[in-house]
Amino acid sequence: MFNIDKYQKIEEIIEKNKLRTKIIAVSKNQSLEDINIAISHKIRIFGENRVQEAENKFENILKNNKSIKLHLTGPLQTNKVKKALRIFSVFHTLDRDSLLKEFSKYPDIIKNKSFFVQVNIGKEESKSGVHPEMLGDFLEKCASHNIPNIVGLMCIPPINESPKKHFYQLSEMLKQNGLKELSIGMSGDYLDALEFNPSYVRIGTMLFGKRN
Repeated sequence: MFNIDKYQKIEEIIEKNKLRTKIIAVSKNQSLEDINIAISHKIRIFGENRVQEAENKFENILKNNKSIKLHLTGPLQTNKVKKALRIFSVFHTLDRDSLLKEFSKYPDIIKNKSFFVQVNIGKEESKSGVHPEMLGDFLEKCASHNIPNIVGLMCIPPINESPKKHFYQLSEMLKQNGLKELSIGMSGDYLDALEFNPSYVRIGTMLFGKRN
């Protein structure tokens, strides 16, 4: 069941601190019923991790409610790019050259999308993302493939380390590369993330409960 009280609690912190942050309600593995409950509470930004699941749940919603914005917050396979571009407005996990090449095939569509580069801030083998020292080169590749609207950086810190340390590192990388937006913070570390005034926090478990 979607928890509007917890959503409003985060909103109150954002408003009290005069932050620009928007909440992405991450609805991966959540029921259509719970998503509709969230929409009834005027929630308008949702995050999904898988293209097929997102399409199954949101295709009709997006047709009937133009105010809903869907963000891709999980890894994207190159063979799903065309389908993903139909339903997602913002992509948080741009992370490899093959994905850039695939996006570049749809110049008229991608000009209306926004992209975050995912940084593997802890250089973890189990996680996707560009290693910090390779970010400059990757951003040059984005430009060479004519990928517009690279608005910022996203990361998921190592689970056993201080998230604040990694959020700070990412915020410094943001400045160094002339970007403006951070996508950081989830249910367990969003308070640390809010100290860096991110554009988005990605909240799932706290709002919807454990995934089905």
